[in-house]
Amino acid sequence: MDAVRVALLREVLAGTEWLGATRRFAGVLRGSVVSHGGGLLLVGTPEYEPWHLAAHLVDEAAWSGTPELAPTLVRHDAQPSDPAHLAVGLGRLAAARRGETLLVVSPEGPDAPLLERVHDARRAGATVLALGPDEGGLVAMAHESLAVPRGTDLDLDTVQHLVSAAAGENAVPAPRGPRRFRDRLSRLTEQLTAPPPPRW
Repeated sequence: MDAVRVALLREVLAGTEWLGATRRFAGVLRGSVVSHGGGLLLVGTPEYEPWHLAAHLVDEAAWSGTPELAPTLVRHDAQPSDPAHLAVGLGRLAAARRGETLLVVSPEGPDAPLLERVHDARRAGATVLALGPDEGGLVAMAHESLAVPRGTDLDLDTVQHLVSAAAGENAVPAPRGPRRFRDRLSRLTEQLTAPPPPRW
């Protein structure tokens, strides 16, 4: 889904709860990865791998100048022979530590083995975010979640597009005060050190 389609979708959704909800969740995601700087791990279920979201977050990371948004896709069936960006297996969750962010995307809710791995990552200090069902063990465990229950206006794939687009555009503006002062100081220095204008 390109930027034009996302813009059209936002127009259609104007006045609904979805725009605010996806922007809030995206803001938490971005804030977590940027402030902690430990990296973003993205995992789904054996039946549902969020590779499409991974690709969009890589694009948004490049376009927004926020490399922290580029995730490591953690896969259930990763093989050593896979390309490097697809070869990260579930063992990576066991290595998750403080400062890292783990985003779990699941249409049905993760199975017990995955929930256990996510719980271990949280205990090790990782921030856990959840995108999917509105109830269950993952929601209770997550620091922040965005529920996409069945029977809503949007499906999980569409919500992922909204989240990734919002994560890329929710840039925290650079602090303006110090920069303005530096700019004024630089201008003043240039004026004081410039040669005097010629007298004709």
